[in-house]
Amino acid sequence: MLKIALTGGLATGKSHVLARVGTLGLPTIDADIVARETTRPGEPAWREVHERFGDAILQHDGSLDRQALASIVFSDEPARRDLEHILHPPIYATIAAWLDDLAQAGAHRAAVADIPLLYETGHDGDFDKVVVVACAPDTQLRRVMARDGLDKPEAQRRIATQLPLTQKAARADIVISTEGTLQRTNTQVDRLVREMSQAT
Repeated sequence: MLKIALTGGLATGKSHVLARVGTLGLPTIDADIVARETTRPGEPAWREVHERFGDAILQHDGSLDRQALASIVFSDEPARRDLEHILHPPIYATIAAWLDDLAQAGAHRAAVADIPLLYETGHDGDFDKVVVVACAPDTQLRRVMARDGLDKPEAQRRIATQLPLTQKAARADIVISTEGTLQRTNTQVDRLVREMSQAT
């Protein structure tokens, strides 16, 4: 079974691509959803995050206030590194176990894991293929500002915490451009799924 990693940058369209892949029949997993599951109140990672960042990043029900946490870690690199050190091991362990279970079941020729910080964490070698979802830098900036309600300097600061899209695209096995229409993006995704589904 082909292990495929899907990555890119903030607001480049990874979620849309992943959803399209799933609709077309390949199993998918989203590292962001895994992160939410591993930081539910009472989970080991939740306790570590709470211990490191305090009550200010908790909501009334004890769940993480992700906006409050983001505002801290995107403006404080050591804090961001601490958070990544807490979250990445359980996230990657969950994804690896999911892939192993699928491979043993033998029902699929490929599976796709959406991992935003794949290259930054040095895990690209864990996968057979890496697909990068990319758009023009100015398009990405506009999308981040619109999606997250950020001003330009804050959006730029958050984008700068990741490797530039051009570097990710240069290292990818396959690049899907979301610069055009959804139809053009979907056409690329459809072709990718056909090729991966036929892989041996």
